[in-house]
Amino acid sequence: MTDKLIIFDTTLRDGEQSPGASMTRDEKLRIARQLERLRVDVIEAGFAASSNGDFESVQAIARAVKDSTVCSLARANDRDIARAAEALKEANRARIHTFIATSALHMEKKLRMTPEQVLEQARQAVRFARNLVEDIEFSPEDGYRSDPDFLCRVIETVIAEGATTINVPDTVGYAIPELYGNFIKNLRERIPNSDKAIWSVHCHNDLGMAVANSLAGVKIGGARQVECTINGLGERAGNCSLEEVVMAVKTRRDYFGLDVGIDTQHIVAASRMVSQTTGFVVQPNKAVVGANAFAHASGIHQDGVLKARDTYEIMRAEDVGWSANKIVLGKLSGRNAFKQRLQELGVQLESEGEINVAFAKFKELADRKSEIFDEDILALVSDESVTSEKEQFGFVSLAQHSETGERPEATIVFTVDGKEVRSSSEGNGPVDASMKAIEAHVRSGAEMVLYSVNAISGSTESQGEVTVRLQSAGRVVNGVGADPDIVVASAKAYLSALNKLQSKAERVAAQG
Repeated sequence: MTDKLIIFDTTLRDGEQSPGASMTRDEKLRIARQLERLRVDVIEAGFAASSNGDFESVQAIARAVKDSTVCSLARANDRDIARAAEALKEANRARIHTFIATSALHMEKKLRMTPEQVLEQARQAVRFARNLVEDIEFSPEDGYRSDPDFLCRVIETVIAEGATTINVPDTVGYAIPELYGNFIKNLRERIPNSDKAIWSVHCHNDLGMAVANSLAGVKIGGARQVECTINGLGERAGNCSLEEVVMAVKTRRDYFGLDVGIDTQHIVAASRMVSQTTGFVVQPNKAVVGANAFAHASGIHQDGVLKARDTYEIMRAEDVGWSANKIVLGKLSGRNAFKQRLQELGVQLESEGEINVAFAKFKELADRKSEIFDEDILALVSDESVTSEKEQFGFVSLAQHSETGERPEATIVFTVDGKEVRSSSEGNGPVDASMKAIEAHVRSGAEMVLYSVNAISGSTESQGEVTVRLQSAGRVVNGVGADPDIVVASAKAYLSALNKLQSKAERVAAQG
């Protein structure tokens, strides 16, 4: 007999709190559908009370997702909880995840509340939430640094009020695996009604031990839910990585004795989608989903793998979605073949109009690039101009001149609220000149805090994927652009970031 380990994905909530990782409603919906295709048990879709935009995202995901539980975060107050319940109203399976800090440091410095006040607020919050939905998760924020005696009182109280999942977060990534596992174990042994709830772990990666801590919470502590994100995305050093936890449990089933419901063949597709949507590039040596995860450079390793794969491979690349046959489409491919490939990649565009726009861009790319890879298609459909009809700035064309010994110059044509404008500038290079040409007209005054280039596939014909991160008035946003011409990709990324800066949606930081 084996237990099931519940996979709770918080890419769309905690992962989105990474500076610059903020996503649009359509982007979140696309990722949520991929998570459902991955068979994630619980999708934390957002923090409904933080902004109208987040409310609409949670609501859209609750309507679209049929197989996974859809969850919204809420602080331990009636307004947040009611807002979460409203956003989740149309979900097949809904969960409210409410939290309040319980460490002495957080209670005194942040909440300015006494322990008794925190205990009572936790009680009232879970009681109120339980009257709205049946599935309630409670998190004592900074739980690992909380006084165990007080934590026991709080958790016993909220279970008595109807909390069905208890999550004990290592909010600041302070834990050590053995100590964290025993911390969970001791709580479960001391709390009389601990068997009435599923126990969960939520670990941050500040010391590089989020996955190890989570697995210790499962093996030593008896937790049966892990909270994680695709690619380990998250604020500061990130969260526990979904793909690493899942493959550790599946590969070492002899040790963990647990089943997971994840369809692992969709892991790489999910990783690519999150990376290309947020602009957070996956490092080549990242476990499971990095470009080098199944590459063997050493002659000894190569010889061993050719003779018997299991000499150096503990997982099969194809089991997590890597494919040796990456070329999927070309310039002669028709609309139906393109639409079918979108479905296979887990991409669902909202309307026939969006499919037509995406197909037109595909044909344009195919005229310039002989081989179209999955990565190219994902980059293409992540382009805001495919899924958004309301973008303020849109790319039209670019001309640039660069010659050794001469100062580069660029002229760009782009739309502002649907009207074409032309702007020119010189710069230190063609990329610099093109961005200065845009800024000469827009005058946003934004500071560029990141510029990065990533080759989408491995040839000189490859599309370049550019990420531009802009900061203005306390807001940090990412823009992503892709094109075989790196200068054009850079201009698209800059315009994409400017579009996101124009969004007035306010976000309230929250951390479980």
